[in-house]
Amino acid sequence: MEVSGAALRPQTSGSSRVTQAFGGTRNKRYAINPLGHKWTHHNITYRIIKFPNTLNVEDTRKAISIAFTKWSDVSPLTFTEVTDGNATADITIGFYTFNHTDCWWSPLHPCFDGLNGELAHAFLPPRGEIHFDNHEFWILGKSRFSWKQGVWLNDLVQVAAHEIGHALGLWHSRDPQALMHPNATYTGQRNIAQDDVWGIQRLYGCLDKKRVCDPWARLGFCERRKTFMKKNCPQRCDLCYEPLEAVTTPTPPPANVKIKMVPRGKVVGFRCGTKNPRSPPKVSWYKDGEQILTSIPGYIVMKDRDLRIVANEFNEGVYTCRIHRRGDIVSANSWAIRLKPEEPSNS
Repeated sequence: MEVSGAALRPQTSGSSRVTQAFGGTRNKRYAINPLGHKWTHHNITYRIIKFPNTLNVEDTRKAISIAFTKWSDVSPLTFTEVTDGNATADITIGFYTFNHTDCWWSPLHPCFDGLNGELAHAFLPPRGEIHFDNHEFWILGKSRFSWKQGVWLNDLVQVAAHEIGHALGLWHSRDPQALMHPNATYTGQRNIAQDDVWGIQRLYGCLDKKRVCDPWARLGFCERRKTFMKKNCPQRCDLCYEPLEAVTTPTPPPANVKIKMVPRGKVVGFRCGTKNPRSPPKVSWYKDGEQILTSIPGYIVMKDRDLRIVANEFNEGVYTCRIHRRGDIVSANSWAIRLKPEEPSNS
């Protein structure tokens, strides 16, 4: 979700801006990781430990810096690059080929798939890693198709900004205008939208240097003194106007649910459909009725018709796969994952 991967290249771009806080329909769609992982400090450091083959060092550093600035502009976070090779950093960034770091032996960390596949993925705090596929062609500028080279040239700023959101603790948003939408790279969305702002500020607080907006909001000024709040509180710290979570009806799982009792920490795998179908079906996965859109390295990995999870409190629930053919659901299976009670210690 990467905390997810982006599969296709966009052909559009936009300037970095924030959408209006007080206008239009407000639907809260951002998602914060349910485990609540975030950085415990606001002065975050990063280091680029491996540079791409297709972009020089200077432009790579510039692109990554611009991407971080998108988030520092709308939050109390600051980001500083560490260039000393011996120094540690909170977030490490690297451009890798197929087999990188621990992906070869870790069932919850997918390896890259080469040119024209997954662009990048990131890990939640405190692991703080962002991996880019070094098979891809990275540029400082708008994503576009090069007819001369016959490849997509990928906007590093856009992809990096999306992945940084994951490395800060954000999951994918359901707002199609959000930078954290799963199709943001697909559509070329480069802007920090209001939904992204709400998400990052829910994790780290708002950009309120005087630190007065939150107390005023709690005193009821949002309703009693609306004009005053709009004038004196930063638009990016929209505490009064963040919408309530929308109530959605989950997709019901099939009646036949197989229950699996699994020890904590064990990796569990599922396969949707038969082993060798005549033609690969379209498969969709759901957890507790909500569709799983992308992989989350370290937690959930989807590949073709397979799903793998690590058994923990967060991943307990009912997993459902649905097989689609010609737009119709032809079959479905469900598994209920429950943690096996731990044996009491003798001590």
